[in-house]
Parts: sequence; structure tokens; C-alpha cells
Amino acid sequence: MLADYHLHCEFSDDSLEPMENQIERGIELGLAEMCFTDHVDYGIKRDWDDPRGIVWREPDPMNTGSKGDPCANVDYPKYFAKLDEMQKKYKDKITIKKGLEFGIQTITIDDFEKLYAKYEDQLDFTLLSMHQVDNKEFWNQKFQKGRSQKEYNDLYYQEIYKVMQQFKNYSVLAHLDLLARYDPAGVYPFEKEEDIIAAILKLAILDGKGIELNTSSWHYGLKDTQPCRKILKLYKDLGGTILTIGSDAHSTKYLADHMQEAHDILKNEIGFETFNTFDHTKPIFHEL
Repeated sequence: MLADYHLHCEFSDDSLEPMENQIERGIELGLAEMCFTDHVDYGIKRDWDDPRGIVWREPDPMNTGSKGDPCANVDYPKYFAKLDEMQKKYKDKITIKKGLEFGIQTITIDDFEKLYAKYEDQLDFTLLSMHQVDNKEFWNQKFQKGRSQKEYNDLYYQEIYKVMQQFKNYSVLAHLDLLARYDPAGVYPFEKEEDIIAAILKLAILDGKGIELNTSSWHYGLKDTQPCRKILKLYKDLGGTILTIGSDAHSTKYLADHMQEAHDILKNEIGFETFNTFDHTKPIFHEL
């Protein structure tokens, strides 16, 4: 069984891919199940109905007439309505689940608590991600700027742990060593952060949460999986069993990318026997 549990479509502000295109491609690829997890990143983004208005990205310097692109969270009513429509249309071909990717920071926990309370009945699955700290993003190096590699890696993992201590309404930890994608100094050694990573994983296990294997590591050109094999092995050795696999695809090009290879790594290299899908936030186990 193949299930892609990290997917984006036009309801994420960084994707233009129509949801239905992702579904049609998923069927072609033989997926049994797919879960959409479009972005919510309070702090750097606002909701579409925020009375303050939405945030706009800086305009393209090559297009002086442009105001820039809207930088907003999911339009929740339209998103869930579209998912309902797609579930009905494709119910005989593929299972479609409703998820969101929470890009949380300690300063935005209250916003996510309110969001989850409002849409809990709609959700099958939620990813806990961290894309920024103190509203400074990783991809554009604003978070890393002015800090040593040790400083920004230490702060990143400490922030994740602090969020997990306070926020429990998530299913799995997404791309746990995300900084490896955007670290200008290269991949920071696992051993230097092993203690805090172990604390993160122990807390996830205690809370009944899981982690994901994010297959976007292949198209980002990383030399290891994401999270790396050492993190996956540590999670297993600590007793962790809840595990999802997701492509993090923002277009059909990367949908289910390297998914069978991910299964092989998890089973034959790490030693996992099962992976998970979710239904109304409850994990369901499947053989790898």
C-alpha cells in the first residue's frame, strides 16, 4: 500500500497546483490514499478573513507594477468544501483525507489552539512543522543570519521542544531536521544535537505522536533522508511506532516521489515493520 501524507495544492500560498490534478496523478501512480496538508503559518501570515487584511510579499523588483503575491493561510471553508467534493467524486478510486500543516512557533501557539478547536471535527491529520522562529524564516536565511551554525541549530531544536511541551493537537512531527535543506554551512552533525533530538522524540512518544519520512530530500539534493537515518533509528530505538510517509509535493511533478524507496529504507535499513495513515486523528497501522 502506498499513501502520500504530505501534499500541497492551490490552497497553499506556495502552490499553484489544483487539488484535482494532484488526485488524478495520485490515481495514475497507484496511490491507495492521499492526505492534503496545506500550509498554516501564523506570525508571518494571516487568515484570509483577518480584519487587518492579508500580508503581501515584497513585489518582484523586475515588475514595478506588481503589489506582490498574497501571503496567507488556507482559506479554510473553501478548502474543506473542496475536500468534501473530491472525496465524493473519487470515493471509488482513492481515499482522500483532510489535513493541515501547522508551521508553529511558541509565539503563535494560541492561534493554533483556536484554529484546531474550530476545525477539529473536519481534520483527519495534522503535521507539526517549524518553518520560522520569531517570524524569521529559514529558506531566505533571515533566521540563520548573524548566528553561528551551532547557535541556529540549537535554537531551532529548542524551539520545537518548547512548542511540543505546550501544544498537543498534532499527529506527527514533519521533516524534523528541516534546517538541513537551508543550512548555508552544510548539514550540521546529528551528534551535536542528539540530546535535544532524543528529548523531542521521547516527548512525541509519550504523547502518542509520530514522525514522518519526508521524501522531498531527494529533489532537494540532500545526501540523507529527511529526517536523517540516525533520527529515524533513534525514534525506533526509543520505542516509537507512529510513522507517516509524505512527498511534500507542491506540484504533480513530485507527488509520491521516491515513495517505494522510502518504504525500503524504513523496512530494510531502519527496521520498521509498519507505517501509518490516519482517520479522524487516529493512527491506522499498515505493513511496510
